[in-house]
Amino acid sequence: MASDAHTIEEQLLEDVATPPRAIPHPLSPAQERKLLDYLEDRFLDVTRNFKKRADSSSALPTLQAYLEATRHTLSLILQIPPVDPSTSLRTTLLLRLTGEVLQDIPGYTPDVETLPLLLAWLHDLDQAWLAVIHAQVWDPEESRGIDGELPFGARAAPMSQTERTRLRSLLISGTDGLEEWLEGLDTRGEGSFEVTLQRLGLEQSFNELFAGTLAEMGSLVGSEVNDPRGMIGTC
Repeated sequence: MASDAHTIEEQLLEDVATPPRAIPHPLSPAQERKLLDYLEDRFLDVTRNFKKRADSSSALPTLQAYLEATRHTLSLILQIPPVDPSTSLRTTLLLRLTGEVLQDIPGYTPDVETLPLLLAWLHDLDQAWLAVIHAQVWDPEESRGIDGELPFGARAAPMSQTERTRLRSLLISGTDGLEEWLEGLDTRGEGSFEVTLQRLGLEQSFNELFAGTLAEMGSLVGSEVNDPRGMIGTC
């Protein structure tokens, strides 16, 4: 079953992936249906295994396992081409993943060994949102967005005000939840999780969670990026 799932994912990546700096093209209706069916199965599988994480039959008994599973989903969502009508699909799916992950993480017991992995995942999520905001093609090797040239007449609609408001709410409430979650960290006699994070060299990274995305959304207020006409290919 795992091998079959891997094969399906490879086929989907071949269907939807846009190489960095290449001209993106929207998904066909058939590609979109196949992708949505597969991602829905992945979301449900993660939810099912998360809910029974304390059970020996769960595939996601640890935060590390959870992060690895959801990273695959994140990577696939980011391969959706940033050109209409696929633009909104990428945003919608990434909003769903962001909400579910930030809600689920506190369901695991925090430990110092997994914190660097968590920070790396959240850093990639921050970069993912910057790519979506700028309608960029995702470069999986660099883990960041790359500017791509739109086909002539093609459009990449910006995030709506409703989407930006929801994203800001998810990131702020998610960060608050992570801070509360860290209070349960085994500080090994150091008194507070802040002291432990400082000793591990992780304090600044946690203090700057989603700083890129939140700063960028603030800079977009009233800018031309929010023009309802969106970004239009002219080459």
